[in-house]
Amino acid sequence: MAALGKIRSRGKILIGIIGLALFAFIAEQAVESYNTTRNNEKQQVGEVYGEKISVQEFQKLVDEYTEALKMQQGQENLNDEQMNQVKDAVWNSYVQSKLVEDEAKKLGLTVTDQELQNILSQGTNPMLLQTPFVNQQTGRFDVSSLKKFLADYKAQKMTNPQMASQYEAIYKYWTFIEKQLRMQLLAQKYQSLLAHCLLSNPVEAKMAFKEENEESQIQLASLPYSSIDDSKIQVSESDLKAKYDELKPRFRQFVETRNIKYVDVQVDASAADRAALKKQFADYAKDLAVAADPSTVVRKSTSLVNYLGIPVSKEAYPADIAARLDSMGVGSVYGPVENRQDNTLNIIKLMAKTQLPDSVQYRQIQVMGASAEAAHKTADSIYAALNNGADFEALAKKYGQTGEKTWITTRQYQNAPSMDKDTKEYIASLNTLPVNAVKNIALTQGNLIVQVLDRKGMINKYDAAVIKKTVDFSKDTYRTAYNKFNSFVGANPTAEGIVKNAAKSGYRLQEANEVSTAEHYLAGIRSTREALKWLFDAKEGDVSPLYECGDNNHLLVVVLDKINPVGYRSLKDAQVKEIVKAEVIRDKKAEQLMAKLNGVGSIAAAKAKGAMITPVNQITFASPVFITSTGAVEPALSGAVSAVAKGAFDKTPVKGNAGVYLFQVTGRTMRPVKYDAKAQEQKLRQRAMQYASNFMNELYVKAKVVDNRYLFF
Repeated sequence: MAALGKIRSRGKILIGIIGLALFAFIAEQAVESYNTTRNNEKQQVGEVYGEKISVQEFQKLVDEYTEALKMQQGQENLNDEQMNQVKDAVWNSYVQSKLVEDEAKKLGLTVTDQELQNILSQGTNPMLLQTPFVNQQTGRFDVSSLKKFLADYKAQKMTNPQMASQYEAIYKYWTFIEKQLRMQLLAQKYQSLLAHCLLSNPVEAKMAFKEENEESQIQLASLPYSSIDDSKIQVSESDLKAKYDELKPRFRQFVETRNIKYVDVQVDASAADRAALKKQFADYAKDLAVAADPSTVVRKSTSLVNYLGIPVSKEAYPADIAARLDSMGVGSVYGPVENRQDNTLNIIKLMAKTQLPDSVQYRQIQVMGASAEAAHKTADSIYAALNNGADFEALAKKYGQTGEKTWITTRQYQNAPSMDKDTKEYIASLNTLPVNAVKNIALTQGNLIVQVLDRKGMINKYDAAVIKKTVDFSKDTYRTAYNKFNSFVGANPTAEGIVKNAAKSGYRLQEANEVSTAEHYLAGIRSTREALKWLFDAKEGDVSPLYECGDNNHLLVVVLDKINPVGYRSLKDAQVKEIVKAEVIRDKKAEQLMAKLNGVGSIAAAKAKGAMITPVNQITFASPVFITSTGAVEPALSGAVSAVAKGAFDKTPVKGNAGVYLFQVTGRTMRPVKYDAKAQEQKLRQRAMQYASNFMNELYVKAKVVDNRYLFF
């Protein structure tokens, strides 16, 4: 009882303690939930209509597209620039498909399996012509070939693991094409529905035909705006405000961008660095001159150009090297010589020059055995049988091979990073064997029986040892540049300091405006993703850390000058104000010039007022006329001329883009073109569709697209 009494006496304290504990528990859960949400957000590449796509999902789409592109172009790898194009294409395709899918869902539009089958049966879609299922005789997509492949794919997957991997690559490519086809069909359905809302009629067609083909000839009186000095025009704040309100829709911004100032230091080789490299190259030249096999010299030099030791076409060499080959004698050495365009030092030794086929058709039988000796013995037997008239394909099938005819081209092997002895022997045999000749090639692990069936495209081929190296800076040079720039950044931690003192310290201050999250490189400098991430997390006036970027040869510091948010750019924006001011000045000049021409009733009177008089021909309502006297395209003048009768003088001055005009119509003729009502109406419908194509922009705005790719790619 005493204990209960004590508890009751301290009830308020206990309630407080329990309350605090509960609050701490709830707060902890809230913090954990917030952190989880933040971590999830950090993994989002972007979103469309509130639907988020994770970095893993986006990477999967990029991988699919990359593999498809490799198969289409026959490439093993894509460079950085190509990969950036892939990522842009994938993102744009993803966004557009989401926009169309959202609209299609509202309208009940879908793509059925039967519709897809109809496209496959027709076989004319350009996407289908990029697949391996094209009939080489007709040049059309062959749906039966596709069906056979899909059946074989299932069979090979179960019975032949080696072939399964090849089939898998083609299958993935086909599934990619099929998905793209479905997206394309859905977009076409939506666009077709939209197109049927845009109609034309015979009356409109006749008017449009006349507007396109009725030509006017005029005598033109021009008073250019440039005849009045800008300094003589007074512009008030109220003028700017009124013009801004008029032009405001022009300044709408759909994505947030940022304006920056930056200092970029590119580190170059010093005079001492160049001297050291030239000395090194002098030694390379001596070694190459006496080397019977230059492969060791080239390999030790770490040349940018690999040495294969076989004749290849000029295309295998850099352009500057290829340009020298025909002027060199076999065995001669050219260089060292510097190429300023690619910043390299170069040496060439021409080992051989010969005419060889660019492509060779051949067939082969691969011979293996329990040992190399056993393989050689079997190969000798096959070789003898072939020389005695045995059927090549029958022998190939006997040893579990097809012996099918195959073409090999120079391009297939000339850019290989390296080549072993067996491969060199193999390619040399294919290049030099006469047509129908058979050769037994002994390899390290077995033998190859090859027969050349055809040779095409005899070209010059070159075996050249090339040492090409970038004239690069040394560690000491980089360290010196880094320390100097780091001292400048440290001494100027504010935006004001960077801007004020950059030139004094020997650095060039540069600007970049309208930087968006869609950029791959900041200020066009490679490897600047960290700088981009900083930029879109910074505040106006912030100064970035010093970034080491580019190809490890750039030092960069960035000042965030201005954030341009989504919405309408204000008149306070310097760029906007400049545009508005130019428009106001043009309006005021137009007022003065129009007042000057007030009451003028003839071309002669206009000339007396200082106007330039020129004849202008072939003016139509449909095409804005270009005026040489003012150097501008003037749509308003084209419209005004069409409304004035032949022989009449228009007393109302026309305000144009570059001046004020008066004119007299001196002639009017119709072009000798036959009117086709149906063709003209179709043309108008197509034009209307082009105008309506901006619907994607409207959908994009409504979708509230977020692009965070810069955080990951």
